[in-house]
Amino acid sequence: MTTQNQKTRLSFCGGAQSVTGSNFLIEDGDTKILVDCGLFQGCAECDAKNRKPFPYNPQDIDVVLITHAHIDHIGRLPKLVKEGFRGTIYSTFPARDLAEVMLKDSLKVFGLGTGERELPPLYGREDVEKTMELWEAVPYGEPIHIKTFRATLRNSGHVLGSALVEISRNNKKIVFTGDLGGEDPILKKCEVVRGADYIVMESVYGDRLHEHGEERKNKLEDVIEDTIARKGVLMIPAFSLERTQQLLFDLNDLVENSKIPIISIFLDSPLAIKITEVYKKYTRFFNENAQRIIRSGDDIFKFTNLHPTLTPEESIAIRRAVNPKVIIAGSGMSTGGRIVYHEKRYLPDPNNTLLIIGYQAAGTPGREIQEGAKVVTIDGEKVPVRARVETITGYSAHMDADELLEFVAEASQESSLRKVFVVMGELSSSTHLSQRIRDYLDVDTMVPDDGEVVEIDL
Repeated sequence: MTTQNQKTRLSFCGGAQSVTGSNFLIEDGDTKILVDCGLFQGCAECDAKNRKPFPYNPQDIDVVLITHAHIDHIGRLPKLVKEGFRGTIYSTFPARDLAEVMLKDSLKVFGLGTGERELPPLYGREDVEKTMELWEAVPYGEPIHIKTFRATLRNSGHVLGSALVEISRNNKKIVFTGDLGGEDPILKKCEVVRGADYIVMESVYGDRLHEHGEERKNKLEDVIEDTIARKGVLMIPAFSLERTQQLLFDLNDLVENSKIPIISIFLDSPLAIKITEVYKKYTRFFNENAQRIIRSGDDIFKFTNLHPTLTPEESIAIRRAVNPKVIIAGSGMSTGGRIVYHEKRYLPDPNNTLLIIGYQAAGTPGREIQEGAKVVTIDGEKVPVRARVETITGYSAHMDADELLEFVAEASQESSLRKVFVVMGELSSSTHLSQRIRDYLDVDTMVPDDGEVVEIDL
């Protein structure tokens, strides 16, 4: 039994000085709790990092608490199960349903061998099925008792069913933010943290600001109208979870209120189509404005000339559709998925436009294009970039630098906040946010190294 004065260890097993691979371990002599178990994505060494043994024995883990269903937060769960984890996985109900869709989809990549020597699959269908058998959903605010610890999930406003994870004991509390959502046209706002002694917080946009609300929608309208004037093709690489749903919500408004001419819009992502169906199941998690629109009889994800293309044949047929047209497809960083075929076809034409609406990790084709590359390697092919490249940052499902600072400011109104561990961001972003928190709020911070272990009072 852990005494009140004994230290608890916090290990940064993934997500430190990195945007992906979220994986944090809280442990004492009796209990081991993981928060997230995500994939590393978007880097040359990511496959090797995903295949490395965990820095803990999966069989010893009691519980995994999931912040949300993005693959960089859940993607190594089947590997954890494959290697012996038999505890319980907890998340909200929407996160569980979304995770099942996401993990089954990931088998198309991670269920296959890789490399010249054909390394074995990271995990298989059986591992995904076993993972879901261990999964238990709980409502926001319902206590989860884990031996001497108590955990609670609170709304983080990032994606459907996303959560802040609070872990408490001995009247002390640590909060893992997962990813924090800023202004969102569909979801309820992030809850305010109170009484935390420690915060492990994301910093994806810790050094940047982005557009909000009408500014974002006005820019989307301008890009579409320009595409129509050029009789071109507008390509939008979009993350299937949340980014696509935000985009459909705004397009629904632009089309149904005649703010743009009727134009063929293709949702060329089977994963995004399936995820949108999960969203429709959980409208009670939407904010009041979105629920009011739905009550009026409007399907916020469906409008005139929207064409969901599930099959490969439907996707291939898009090329025969006359211009102008809009194509929304994954992956969001142009690292794979159907968007790469459209980019190879349409990037060389100056009448076309690539619209970036999501974070582009260093080393990805999307980041290279965003930074002005004239030639980019896509799917092993050299492709000239003559199309216009536009960016709208307002579709980020993350808080920006000022919102992150405000989040900590509200949390530090009570004097219990001792330290903020800044993670889940590129080093420059994490360092910038860490310094601002110290300078503006006089709260101690740390940007931990990958694999670092610290002791906390809990």
